[in-house]
Amino acid sequence: MAKYDKSRAWKEARELVREHRRSLSIGLALMVVNRLAGLVLPWTSKFLIDNIIGKHQARLLMPLAAIAVVATLVQAGTSFALSQVVSVAAQLAITNMRKRVQAHVLRLPISYFDSTKTGVLISRIMTDAEGVRNLVGTGLIQLLGSIMTAAMAVAVLFYLNWKLTGATLIVLIVFGAMMTIAFKKLRPLFRERGAINADVTGRLTETIGGVRLVKVYVAEPRERLVFARGVHKLFRNVAQTITGTSAVGAGTAVITGVIGVLMIIIGGRSIIAGTMSLGDFVMYVFFVGLMAAPLVQIASIGTQVSEAFAGLDRIREVREMATEDEADATKAPLRDIEGRVEFQDVSFEYTPGVEVLKHISFVAPEGSTTALVGSSGSGKSTMIGLVMAFNHPKHGRVLVDGRDVATLRLRDYRSRVGVVMQDNFLFDGTIRENIAFSKPGATDAEIRAAAHVAHCDEFVDHFEKGYDTVVGERGVKLSGGQRQRVAIARAVLADPRILILDEATSSLDSESEAMIRDGLRSLRRGRTTFVIAHRLSTIESADQILVLENGEIVERGTHHELIGRAGRYRQLYEKQYGAEHDRFINPGEDFLRVGPRDEVRKI
Repeated sequence: MAKYDKSRAWKEARELVREHRRSLSIGLALMVVNRLAGLVLPWTSKFLIDNIIGKHQARLLMPLAAIAVVATLVQAGTSFALSQVVSVAAQLAITNMRKRVQAHVLRLPISYFDSTKTGVLISRIMTDAEGVRNLVGTGLIQLLGSIMTAAMAVAVLFYLNWKLTGATLIVLIVFGAMMTIAFKKLRPLFRERGAINADVTGRLTETIGGVRLVKVYVAEPRERLVFARGVHKLFRNVAQTITGTSAVGAGTAVITGVIGVLMIIIGGRSIIAGTMSLGDFVMYVFFVGLMAAPLVQIASIGTQVSEAFAGLDRIREVREMATEDEADATKAPLRDIEGRVEFQDVSFEYTPGVEVLKHISFVAPEGSTTALVGSSGSGKSTMIGLVMAFNHPKHGRVLVDGRDVATLRLRDYRSRVGVVMQDNFLFDGTIRENIAFSKPGATDAEIRAAAHVAHCDEFVDHFEKGYDTVVGERGVKLSGGQRQRVAIARAVLADPRILILDEATSSLDSESEAMIRDGLRSLRRGRTTFVIAHRLSTIESADQILVLENGEIVERGTHHELIGRAGRYRQLYEKQYGAEHDRFINPGEDFLRVGPRDEVRKI
């Protein structure tokens, strides 16, 4: 866990206060009026005892009561107004903070998402922002109000009895030192709590998201144990925090008691000596209460503000990370692309010293189809990631139309790229919304045309609500093949110049695959296409096939050329299709079965 950075949190806090200075200024003015009105009732106690009762001035009783009523109404009205103005501003601040953090997170590089749990990000966006209310909401205003009330109470107390007040201040200085130590110890606990809560939330999100897998492997007890450990760790942190805040509260009670004892001893002697009237003493008691109550508030609000600062520090960590937009700011806009892709001596590694791609070089002409073949871990997906600019090479260059991808504006470039993944993500919305995700504002006719190419209409028409059918979280209400067809329709609608098909037909049965292959063939036409497919029959029509092993291109060529070479591609093909594709010899000519039994091609 990163060390708490006080200066960074203060910077974030100052920016928030400056942003909401108008509502805070109004709140501060209301608070001043509120606290001044709150001093009226304690002041009337002295006047009531020494003047009205002591001097029998009954005619002043009603005017004094009227003053008390007016002060009470002013206090109540300003309290309501303060809550409305500042609390609404606090909720707006929380909303704006969440929007800013979410927008920033979405523009972070893919590498950040690969190394950070989803639950941690959700906690940063939703939970950490909650602490803002303690700075721009009633928390900060109440803290200032409590300090002001305590200061005014101390001034009045000095006026009434400087000896008693001097002794009280010594006690308060000890209390202040205790508070400083307490907050210093509590702040790291609050920061750790946010991190623990994010980890627990992250694991819980994964468990619920993968509940089918959990049930299949009867992993409920294991997940229950993992979650129990997490929440107990959170419990221990909260318990420590409660102990700390309870100690602060107990200390406050002790300080209040000590002040009470001082009042009894010193105040009692002053009354006996005649240096202090009974009205003065009663007023003193009231003002001690006015001083003590703010001190209790300061302890409580100080804890909340410390928690808010810890959350702001975690938010600042995220917001200081460089986004993809920052690098794009200095790059020229990208109008359009032809789609020629070239890898020039490209090497890449995720872990330093462990190369995933090794000196890859090839050219994919505009409008061509390049298939990537190889065993798992050979580097196919990494190459696709480089084409989509999710990562950049350690050595070499990836060029699009002769320009290094690293020099292109990512927003402009990616708007020309379409993708159909093996595990395509669908949002919990309608089929129409999921298809239109790649082109907001698409007309109904465009959506239906794209769906027709992907053969979505063949199952959508059977739904009662048609294209307005809700697919559920991650498309759970659709079959694997149906989700894949919706994803293909989404790519069709995007009309990309560069198309990525990563196992695009893996979730389809043979009949669906045959139908969609026609749709994909029309989708590929005129576009530079990269295809990853374990079903080698789906890439026979590719313009070039690159065979990868251990991050290197070991073979390249068309399907027929690679079959004829009897190399790695031939091994993969024969292993996949077995006896139906074995080689046999006729007198004078060699033939190779590469399709169904009735399809024989000369080589």
